[in-house]
Amino acid sequence: MTAEATHQLLGHAVVGTNNLDAATNFYDKLFELFGVGRILEQPGRAVYFGTTMLEFGVINPHNGDRATVGNGNMVALSARSRAHVDEVYALALQLGGTDEGRPGPRGPNQDGPYCAYFRDLDGNKLLVFRAGQD
Repeated sequence: MTAEATHQLLGHAVVGTNNLDAATNFYDKLFELFGVGRILEQPGRAVYFGTTMLEFGVINPHNGDRATVGNGNMVALSARSRAHVDEVYALALQLGGTDEGRPGPRGPNQDGPYCAYFRDLDGNKLLVFRAGQD
C-alpha cells in the first residue's frame, strides 16, 4: 500500500433538508452516540457535525429549491461495535427515522460486516456498520 492509499478518503458528506431545525435535532441526538457534535453552523443554511478530519452536514439547498433524496445515494457511518450499530439504528427510528434494513450480518456468512440501514427525517438513506467482529 502506498502512502497515498493510507490517506483518509472522505472529507465530508452533506445531505439536504427541508426542515433544518428538525434535521439538526435528529443529528444532534444521533451523533451523541458517536461522541461528536456540531463543528460549524451557518444560521438558516447548514449545520455540520464531526471532527476536523471528517464532517457530516445537513443543509438547505443553495438554489432555494426543495431538497430531494438521491436514488442510490447513501452515507455510511462507522460504528465502534455491533452493539453500537444496534444503538444507533434504534435511536434513529425513535427520533422518527424509518427502517431500511434491520441490524444484522451482511454477506454470505456471519463473519461479514454487521449493518443496519435507515432514512432520516428527509428520506436520506444512511448505513451504520461494523466491519468485523467486536
